[in-house]
Amino acid sequence: MTNTKRLVIIALFIAQATALNIMEGFITLPIAVPGVKLGLANIITLLALLILGWRDAFLIVTLRCLLAALYGGNPIGFLFSIGGGLLSTLIMVLMWKCFSKHISIVTISLVGAAWHNIGQLFVAGLLVKDFRIYVYLPVLLVSALITGYIVGVVATQTYNIFLKKNRHFNS
Repeated sequence: MTNTKRLVIIALFIAQATALNIMEGFITLPIAVPGVKLGLANIITLLALLILGWRDAFLIVTLRCLLAALYGGNPIGFLFSIGGGLLSTLIMVLMWKCFSKHISIVTISLVGAAWHNIGQLFVAGLLVKDFRIYVYLPVLLVSALITGYIVGVVATQTYNIFLKKNRHFNS
């Protein structure tokens, strides 16, 4: 793949992930637990990992978190976003590298969603200086199962379409 093609794809992924992240802020879920979100931007993270590789996936997550925080004007939100985003991306990269022949993209998404919540709770624990915040973890893990499954299915379908339409992608 040429550098120009790669840069264009990275820019498009950053724009899409940022737009999804910002759009998600307007969606109110009927759940009383703070921090539960759909995680739609993680579709782009998974696609970046599958199509571009781990370095670009980390770049896209980092820039998406930064741009969304700048747009929203929320530095504390940035800490939660970057903490969960980088940890979940790290876990998904490791799973893809070690187990991609044995597990599905949906499974990687499920585990990534769970670790995203764990990362966000870690940031919350540091901020409030009390790790009893992990009492929220069971509820967040249930939400991670639901949202991680949806994100994984959408990412799988999108990736399969991408593969069909781009048989000569690396040229």
